Amino acid sequence: MTSGKTPSAFDLMRPAQRTTSIVFASPHSGRDYPAAFLKRSLLDERQVRSSEDAYVDQLFRAVPDNGAPLLAARAPRAYLDLNRGPDEFDPALIDGVRRGVHNPRVSSGLGVIPRVVANGRAIYRGKITLHEAHRRVADYWRPYHDQLRALLDESLNTFNEAILIDCHSMPHEALENVGPPGSTRPHIVLGDRFGASASPAIVAEVEAAFSAAGFRVARNMPFAGAFITQHYGKPSRRQHAVQVEIDRALYMDEKTLTPHEGFEEFVARLNIAIAGVAAIGRPMSDQVAAE
Repeated sequence: MTSGKTPSAFDLMRPAQRTTSIVFASPHSGRDYPAAFLKRSLLDERQVRSSEDAYVDQLFRAVPDNGAPLLAARAPRAYLDLNRGPDEFDPALIDGVRRGVHNPRVSSGLGVIPRVVANGRAIYRGKITLHEAHRRVADYWRPYHDQLRALLDESLNTFNEAILIDCHSMPHEALENVGPPGSTRPHIVLGDRFGASASPAIVAEVEAAFSAAGFRVARNMPFAGAFITQHYGKPSRRQHAVQVEIDRALYMDEKTLTPHEGFEEFVARLNIAIAGVAAIGRPMSDQVAAE
């Protein structure tokens, strides 16, 4: 938790040398909570953190060692959701916003400025101003997405393709209805918006990388991707986006929001998958040389 002046919108961990077209990004692991926001909130510290993809930036800390950049948001999801469009304003929360075309995310309280956290718990006492909403978008949303766009353009210019791995975690309970009753739950869910945000070949390679590390993988259920995969996934332009959702129970205690004793073992397994995914974006000549 932080207070005082506005913190940086993101952390960018760059490799010593880019060797792959892959870009890893974590939009929901931010935990810089402004003091004024906490003071206005109805929630205690643990409750307000319940929407975080907690520790996802730490899970992927080996990314730069594999020749790829890792972009990690610093703004917490309860304060601003980077996986929403900048105009997804909630009239039930933001004073002066008119009701527009029905948007199910906004209606449920999960617009770019969320009204609720996990399990539908209200964040605020009363409304916030439209000026405040625009300020958050300007201070956090735009810098993060400007940097993400720059990284993808860098990949396109250097490798003639860009592949975004949009890194998230999900509550264990979200997997209860995945597959037939009694079936084994996946560890990882890949979202490609049912084929719209990435080529089938690339998604298959990403799945194979996680499977090779010993993870059970499913696709698009219960999460297929939201604004980021929709906005940046343009396979016809050689720009692909794949959302990766990780079962939080694999590395943390969801009640206390702390890493459990299996955290480092999980990171070691995930590092194998990260290396496999990074290899997907390397020029074939580099892969042959590495072998």
